[in-house]
Amino acid sequence: MDQRPHLVVVEDEPAQRQLLVDYLSKQNFRVSGAENGTALRRLVERDAPVLVLLDIGLPGEDGFTLARWIRERSGRIGIIMVTASGDTVDRVVGLETGADDYIAKPFDPRELLARVKSVLRRTTGAAPKTSGRVRIGRRVLDLDQRLLIDPADGREETLTASEFDLLKVFVENPNRPLNRDWLLEVTAHREMEAFDRAIDLRVTRLRKKIEADPSHPDAIRTVRGVGYMFVPPKD
Repeated sequence: MDQRPHLVVVEDEPAQRQLLVDYLSKQNFRVSGAENGTALRRLVERDAPVLVLLDIGLPGEDGFTLARWIRERSGRIGIIMVTASGDTVDRVVGLETGADDYIAKPFDPRELLARVKSVLRRTTGAAPKTSGRVRIGRRVLDLDQRLLIDPADGREETLTASEFDLLKVFVENPNRPLNRDWLLEVTAHREMEAFDRAIDLRVTRLRKKIEADPSHPDAIRTVRGVGYMFVPPKD
């Protein structure tokens, strides 16, 4: 029996669907293609995938409807929404329906692969822990109580919802450059403040709380032309 992780690509355009199936198959995944919701449902019923790459703009049942159906069936199936639109609303609605991530067309296949691997690390349990405590800069992030702790004196500092969401995304994706727009959108569905405060301002605010020297950050580093990256301490 083929033990490779099973992915499903839902795309109504045959050539594009086959390109994605072929590319992901070469990356040591077992990949099935589906042209619409009916085909997806048959695949999920017969052989549940670990991740679905789901085009939003499908004829008939759109990607939002199918994402809701998948999420109602299982919280363990990873969902990456694919959109041709640059509209933030589409992406945020996708996340609100239960998707784990999104990627906009046209995209670099290497970026798609990185996002697939990142979602699989989280959904299959191989991701960095999302409970307990994680060292971040000069502080410790308590993921259960949603606060920062100073290990020197035990002093606790409460975080706003947007601050906690952003730090949680960082610790779930260590040593991975994260795009500013992606960071904004994956945290915006929980708190509307994210729409009217630039991600740069939020990072600056967090650096003052966690960095030994906010003007020379070690924990949340700037990646020129991309966004930011969390670098865990070596000690």
